[in-house]
Amino acid sequence: MKEKPATPEQYDFFAFLSRMRYISRWGLMRNTVPENIQEHSLDVAVIAHALAVIRNTYFAGDLDPGRVALYGIFHDASEIFTGDMPTPVKHFNPNFKRSFHQLEDRARRKLLAMLPPELAKEYEPLFFFDEDGGEYAALVKAADKIAALAKCIEEEKSGNLEFRRAGAEHLEQLSASPLPEVRYFLANFLPGYRLSLDELKLG
Repeated sequence: MKEKPATPEQYDFFAFLSRMRYISRWGLMRNTVPENIQEHSLDVAVIAHALAVIRNTYFAGDLDPGRVALYGIFHDASEIFTGDMPTPVKHFNPNFKRSFHQLEDRARRKLLAMLPPELAKEYEPLFFFDEDGGEYAALVKAADKIAALAKCIEEEKSGNLEFRRAGAEHLEQLSASPLPEVRYFLANFLPGYRLSLDELKLG
């Protein structure tokens, strides 16, 4: 076991993470209820965890739901520095998209540098889980889209048609997903997002 440092040193990693609440999403669109990346990250973590549990329970999966939930928590941490880039801008052309991904990687490295080296090694896999693709990255990506779709549904329920096209596009992409757990979630859990509180079943 390594000894703790004799004198305290200042590390700002967690202070910066706490500022995720100040980074707004959907910057080009009128929001009835504003959403920040801290809120969105929790939604993604919860849904990614659910997708892993659904796969393990119904589709002979062998994933670690806790691991994918952690990936969901940290998947947008780089936006503390980059902000939430609107999708049409991010995908403006391949060169810009590639440059933006490089910027995201630099932002992650900057955050990791705010930790003691021993702790940075522990957090690095949580920040770069998507580098080799794989099952976990696919689940986080799907959960990210489901969370975005839920946001679109919430806005449409409030009478805000600004999100109608985005919602339709996300639903179309998710409906074509090869992942059975995604289709299961859409069929069994997505309808509840369209209901009012009074309409939701309490058991």
